[in-house]
Amino acid sequence: MATYKVTVATGDMAEAGTNNSISITLVGSYGESRQTTVSFFFLPGKEKSLSVHCGQDLGPIVLIRLHKWRLFLEDAWFCKDVRVTAPNGTLYRFPCYQWLEGVTTVEVREGSGKKLVDDKLQILKEHRHRELAARQEAYRWKNFAQGWPRCLNVDSIFELDSNIQFSRIRANNFTGFLIFQGASHFLSGFLLRRSSWNSLDEMRTIFSRTQGRDIGECL
Repeated sequence: MATYKVTVATGDMAEAGTNNSISITLVGSYGESRQTTVSFFFLPGKEKSLSVHCGQDLGPIVLIRLHKWRLFLEDAWFCKDVRVTAPNGTLYRFPCYQWLEGVTTVEVREGSGKKLVDDKLQILKEHRHRELAARQEAYRWKNFAQGWPRCLNVDSIFELDSNIQFSRIRANNFTGFLIFQGASHFLSGFLLRRSSWNSLDEMRTIFSRTQGRDIGECL
């Protein structure tokens, strides 16, 4: 019997947690574990720890599978990372940093930054092939018009996976910045002005009130 200590971390951004069921499978060079339930409830910024019991030593852990099951309503989950400690004390880290949506299984490789030539195991070669195929499917190109640069082959950004879309936090910050700037210009008399400017100095007075506050600072 071999026991592995597993810690699963949820991202700390808003709505990162979930009330859907999350389970995990450990995949090593000698075999893989049974699917083990991690939790039915995750809070943002929190970690869940558990023990995964296997009938034999799995060898070096090369990847993990995270399984998400919808119990009642869909509730997306953002996984930060997973850490696995083997019986001999070796620590394996699996950086995830992505949203899991719907009923899905996501495979995450051990975060040692290996190249294609380092993939000696067939399971790692197959994983890299599936990952490449998925990226090619997600980033298909089309011509919007003759002579124009190519763009993604989707009709709306909402057709894209959440991990490809502009992040919700940055989108909210960007919207908040636009509202702030619009209110500032409105209160300054810029938006509803019906007459011409009297001088360049008058224009400088208006715009100097927001000088130094650009989008980059607010985001």
